[in-house]
Amino acid sequence: MELVCPAGSLPALKAAVDEGADAVYIGFKDDTNARHFAGLNLAGPKLKQAVDYVKKHDRRIFVAINTYASEGRLDHWKSAVDKAADLGVDALILADVATLEYAAKKHPNLSRHLSVQGSATNKEALNLYHQHFGIKRAILPRVLSIAQVKHLCQASPVELEVFGFGSLCIMAEGRCHLSSYMTGESPNCNGCCSPASHVRWQETEQGLECRLNDVLIDRYKDGENAGYPTLCKGRFEVDGNIFHALEEPTSLNTMDLLPELRDAGVCAIKLEGRQRSPAYAKQVTGVWRHALDRLGNHSTLQIEPQWTEVLDKVSEGSQTTIGPYHRSWQ
Repeated sequence: MELVCPAGSLPALKAAVDEGADAVYIGFKDDTNARHFAGLNLAGPKLKQAVDYVKKHDRRIFVAINTYASEGRLDHWKSAVDKAADLGVDALILADVATLEYAAKKHPNLSRHLSVQGSATNKEALNLYHQHFGIKRAILPRVLSIAQVKHLCQASPVELEVFGFGSLCIMAEGRCHLSSYMTGESPNCNGCCSPASHVRWQETEQGLECRLNDVLIDRYKDGENAGYPTLCKGRFEVDGNIFHALEEPTSLNTMDLLPELRDAGVCAIKLEGRQRSPAYAKQVTGVWRHALDRLGNHSTLQIEPQWTEVLDKVSEGSQTTIGPYHRSWQ
């Protein structure tokens, strides 16, 4: 299976390549990118440096143009597609059908991967994207059980990639209606959930408080880890109790499932985290490279304790889950 790693900056890209990523995925420094955080992503000469570094090491580079084009601004997304093609990248990661159609017609020889933002969860949807837009690969949403992933692998007309590690989203893969409601900025159009311009941190006598558009979403005691402030993982008072009412802050970790995912026919494991540091890219890539190399053609995978220790340290709330993969009710 191919190891696809995140790169939100040139140092992160180099770290991922050096640690053994088979492919890295990046985004431009604009709102065509669903991880459009301030201070991150690539533009100008750094884009060519990134492509050159990846090619020099005989790896692959994908560009995520995975937000949805707003009315009257499709040319902006078309320009992003053209720019990626001119750079000589190996694939585009797309979600919007208008952008997909443009890429398919203008650059038919450039591989197109359906973004997780496209939320294709059944063979009919995959067939449609394959027939109309010639996608070569689809990244499955993090809402499917392992049984559903196996079933889709048997029926899919295209390669399937799944998330192996990183943050979980309780919404329809990035379409965070909670964040949209609270800030008035849709992640699918403006490029990120909980935009930094709406986040406010404040030390108080009760602890470190975090507010999103002035609404208190969490309060941390001294020494308590404070994660990225998303509404879905905030703590709220319900019936007199304060707890994570919607979702616990935890990260996805499917390393235990690697033999099953490989046997099912999954072609690539994706690590989440383009908003994270170069140190994160180095650590998670190194651990997953070791795991995939050890797995090889073996029927089981012996997971080293130090791998788990590294992943736990960079996980939300220092805890991990296999999330929807284990939900038998699905």
